[in-house]
Amino acid sequence: MNNRISKIENEVQDRNTVAWRKLCDYIEKVAAENREEFSPAEELGWELFAQIHTLPESISKLKKVKKVWLYGSKLKRIPPEIGEMEALEFFDPYTSYDLHWFPYEITKCKNLKSSRVSTRALYGNKKNRMGFPRLDHNPVRYPGETVKCSVCGKPMNYDETNQRWISLWVGTDVLPLLANLCSKNCENQLPKPPENYVQILHKGGSDLKQPLDDNEQFELEMKEYEEKQDTDATGAVPANDNETTLDNHTEKKVPQVLKLIRKIWER
Repeated sequence: MNNRISKIENEVQDRNTVAWRKLCDYIEKVAAENREEFSPAEELGWELFAQIHTLPESISKLKKVKKVWLYGSKLKRIPPEIGEMEALEFFDPYTSYDLHWFPYEITKCKNLKSSRVSTRALYGNKKNRMGFPRLDHNPVRYPGETVKCSVCGKPMNYDETNQRWISLWVGTDVLPLLANLCSKNCENQLPKPPENYVQILHKGGSDLKQPLDDNEQFELEMKEYEEKQDTDATGAVPANDNETTLDNHTEKKVPQVLKLIRKIWER
């Protein structure tokens, strides 16, 4: 399990740069022309796009966009306004390795059926179970003095909001989502996380118990397999000494072969 817990970064974007102004202008153009694709790297060029660490809140205007291309970005967060992109069907932030979490509002994109995400970079992912930052000591802050409830949209100041992590299916991936909640009623409306992920809303932190990651699960299964073989070998009554010795030798080789296959696959 990956016990490394990164710190939530706030004020990630310098909004006075040429790159930011061009991105804002591009969003206005995409909205005005009712385009169905949003590809800021193609519009800005990679040098300027590398200076973008969040998207403008004005993405809420992209009502007709069906595909979002953010491949290879330096993004660190996505604003909650992505939930207003009602036509969104495909979301691709693949190889955006600084993008560890998403706003709960992305679940409001009801047409979003397909995604491509670098899952190893996500908080709580099943491959390495990267730790979730603790929200009560280090809450997420957005531009402005208020934030809207992720469920009902009620405006709140930061003293009123209850921030929680939850992992849910979005498109074709399970994503770690940040929910800003105004009440217990809104909290109770959140769906149940999928199996093999933390099953409760939580604040994160090093004391959060997560399920085993893929490597830990594999090692556990191999240990159980080896113990079973040892038990079977001890309790068995051999009919033929040579045949039994050969079978036991073969069975003991199985875990080692599987481990080797797994190491090759992970590369």
